[in-house]
Amino acid sequence: MSATPKRRKPPRVGDGTLFRRLLIGIVLIVGAFLILAPLLIIGVEAFSKGWQVYRDTIAHPDTLHAIGLTVLTALVAVPVNTAFGVAAAWSITKFDFRGKRFLLVVIEIPFSVSPIVAGVAYLFVYGLQGIFGPTLDDYGVKILFAIPGIILASMFVTAPFVARELIPLMQAQGRDLEEAATSLGASGWRTFFSVTLPNIKWALLYGVVLCNARVMGEFGAVSVVSGNIRGQTNTLPLHIELLYHDYQAAGAFAASSILALIAVFTIIAKVALERQGAGRVRRPATRPALVANPAEKTS
Repeated sequence: MSATPKRRKPPRVGDGTLFRRLLIGIVLIVGAFLILAPLLIIGVEAFSKGWQVYRDTIAHPDTLHAIGLTVLTALVAVPVNTAFGVAAAWSITKFDFRGKRFLLVVIEIPFSVSPIVAGVAYLFVYGLQGIFGPTLDDYGVKILFAIPGIILASMFVTAPFVARELIPLMQAQGRDLEEAATSLGASGWRTFFSVTLPNIKWALLYGVVLCNARVMGEFGAVSVVSGNIRGQTNTLPLHIELLYHDYQAAGAFAASSILALIAVFTIIAKVALERQGAGRVRRPATRPALVANPAEKTS
């Protein structure tokens, strides 16, 4: 009796050696010209006039203020957007309510609206000719052309990053673990910290890294609401533009090297988080971790 012949699998696209090598070569060439070449140029031009010019540019008070303002903006915007992202993802994936699709659309708006348009919109909301501008001016509250406006604009453009990383993961995980924890006597906060947070921590960190990188590199919306006041309301991207317009090309590239380093560290953090399991569904927590302590029940 003859053996049954094995069914031959149809060839896949790219199985050919020539086609595979050609495709990889095209990707490497395009990536080298579009990504690696600009990074190399930044490093070369930053030190084109020597280490002394580079050091003087970085140590200049205006540059240091721009760096400090950029860090301050990130320290405020990233935690707020992290809390917003977790709350939005929790609401969308754990509850059923009217308007859920509308909430998803609202979260996606910053990705579909140009940052410059968002900055102009803030002018019509908080400016002197805007909706709340005259009232805020009467109380001496200054939003635009000041640090609060920069933070608000940065928060707007980075609001979806954390939520977009968490929503698909939490939808895949479902609600079974949280419902089991609640049925076993765990409180809401304990359910979150013992069940939900361990299962989303890598995706959460991944979203935070992307959010932080975007805050530090944001230009469009911030350029509209900041006023570009040197040494007062200039973030690092705006300061780079001023240096370039002042014909200080080496200084502009020196300041740009800081953002380039942030981008490199962001990529490294991204790869590290992906290796640690960012976006993966973890195994269910053990049952004893979900049960409330007897003291908690009796109290």
